[in-house]
Amino acid sequence: MEPTGVLILDKDAGMTSHDCVFKLRKLFQTKKVGHTGTLDPEVTGVLPICLGRATKLSRFLTDEGKRYVAEVTIGTATMTEDAHSEVVEARDVEATAFTAADVDRVLQTLTGTIEQIPPYYSAVKVNGKKLYEYARKGQTVERPRRMVEIHQLVRTSELTFNDNVCRFRIEVDCGKGTFIRTLAVQIGEQLGYPAHMSDLRRTMSGSFDEAAAVSLETLMALETVEERMHYVIPLEEVIKRWPTMTIAANRERYIRNGGKLNDVSLEFELFTVYNEEGIPLALYRRLDGTTDATVEVMLTID
Repeated sequence: MEPTGVLILDKDAGMTSHDCVFKLRKLFQTKKVGHTGTLDPEVTGVLPICLGRATKLSRFLTDEGKRYVAEVTIGTATMTEDAHSEVVEARDVEATAFTAADVDRVLQTLTGTIEQIPPYYSAVKVNGKKLYEYARKGQTVERPRRMVEIHQLVRTSELTFNDNVCRFRIEVDCGKGTFIRTLAVQIGEQLGYPAHMSDLRRTMSGSFDEAAAVSLETLMALETVEERMHYVIPLEEVIKRWPTMTIAANRERYIRNGGKLNDVSLEFELFTVYNEEGIPLALYRRLDGTTDATVEVMLTID
């Protein structure tokens, strides 16, 4: 049987999300492997990986909120807004430049709906090309401004003043599309200094927490696919995160065959259909731009 479900991978530094997918295809002996949103190579932490038929859920899991822990360095700005490129601006930060209370006030102003301009070194597309493609050629292009949601932004360490810079750690709960690198730069701007993100780890993606994550090293140490499957969340468990609907017994076969549902008055984009015995039959999604209209099946649950 094809491996199916969601694996919560604890990604190591130095690997791209695609590197992880490539290795997992071999470890689980299947081509059907997909990640739920990229993590930059030097970023560690939670990367949900969909296997088998669960790959159809990838885009919905990608859209869910994220939690990160990060280190912000005030005093130097870099080309890529993180610690992995050259410094492009510097300004000495004295120990009296600002206080922890000043930082906390800045974090409060950056909580809620805020505007961000994606970094040049990112995969955001402009005119069909990724921004980093322009950056690598030394080309400039107008970057799209976009609104993102910062649900919670708190400082989790004391301020450390060393080597003419200030460092502190933050925890961020945010919506999709948020650049923590850019958030670090915005914090610096409000404090009046250049800044960059010097460390980043994702600790939660949707409801998937780092406590349930497993490393590639652990998976590679196991000998069989069956042993590795102990770390995979079954499809039946994954779909419990979405709203449910129960159908009568005389419609069960129709649902199992992937039939469409008409005139379903649901506000949800995604929901699971169960039979009267509480067995999941199929995952449905509402067609784009509709509320009281036809919904189509995403996948059936065997």
